[in-house]
Amino acid sequence: MKFRHRIATLAVVMVMTLTAPPPAFAIGTPQLLIGQDFPDPDIVKTDAGYFAFSTSTGSVKVPYARAPAPEGPWRVAGDALAAVPKWAKPDGGFWAPDVTRLSDGTFLLYFSAAVAPGGEMCIGVATASKVEGPYTPVGDGPLICVPGDGGDIDPQTFVDSDGSRYLLYKSDGAAVGPPAAIWSQKLLADGRTLTGPRVELLRADLTSEKGVVEAPSVVKTPSRYLLFYSADTFQSSGYHTGYASAPSLSGPFVKADAQFLSTDLLGGKVDAPGGADVVDGHIHFHGWLAGGRTARGMYQLPIGFPNDVPQLG
Repeated sequence: MKFRHRIATLAVVMVMTLTAPPPAFAIGTPQLLIGQDFPDPDIVKTDAGYFAFSTSTGSVKVPYARAPAPEGPWRVAGDALAAVPKWAKPDGGFWAPDVTRLSDGTFLLYFSAAVAPGGEMCIGVATASKVEGPYTPVGDGPLICVPGDGGDIDPQTFVDSDGSRYLLYKSDGAAVGPPAAIWSQKLLADGRTLTGPRVELLRADLTSEKGVVEAPSVVKTPSRYLLFYSADTFQSSGYHTGYASAPSLSGPFVKADAQFLSTDLLGGKVDAPGGADVVDGHIHFHGWLAGGRTARGMYQLPIGFPNDVPQLG
């Protein structure tokens, strides 16, 4: 009986070892790159180095930072957005910016802003000749503002291997009705013209997500499309990063069984890791600083994709 009990115990331990997420020490220690408020970081690689853009902080509309390498050193350098768009509330803030470059060398800055006077969040676009700006808003209205969405935020561009350009974003959902969802909208080559219907990629349908999915970011591996996203409410230590995979950008996306970045998985070294962006072998993300809820710094970890599966460290 004792021998059988030991065999059974060993089998349980082996199963737990195979299915449990890696401990924090196996993942490595996240590197704090920007130790001040710099939430929802978007990272851009250029010939001149690396640039990062964040949600508004204080009076700075779209803060940007620069570094010679993904690991830094990073220096916050100024405000990328030249002016408030005509359609946006001056004091509403600009959320989760995304910067991309067109084939003609023009840079586009996508952002979320509150529509005046109602306050619903919509997505706009601005242009510049240099990655750091200054970016000039385009058009008299937002690029994406879908009635019934309860607000549209967190734009993120993705250019497929055939050159097709897409804008991913989040619909906020409503207190009554469908929960938050992440969508893909195809764009023309100018990056400012929508074409075709939008496609729903995934929806907040897990208990752990608390009705929230946001901050989409896509990585293409040899045979899969990996969609990273944040879930739960950003003020909570339960805020985390998950991912889903699909054979094409239009889906169907299947969520991974386990969370990818969380406060617990990182051993408490980062509180509420989210807003992730993957560039050049690194995943950058934000987390609350100093155990408070007033500022989110920018962190990074190395990331690889063996067998089309994301792996930290």
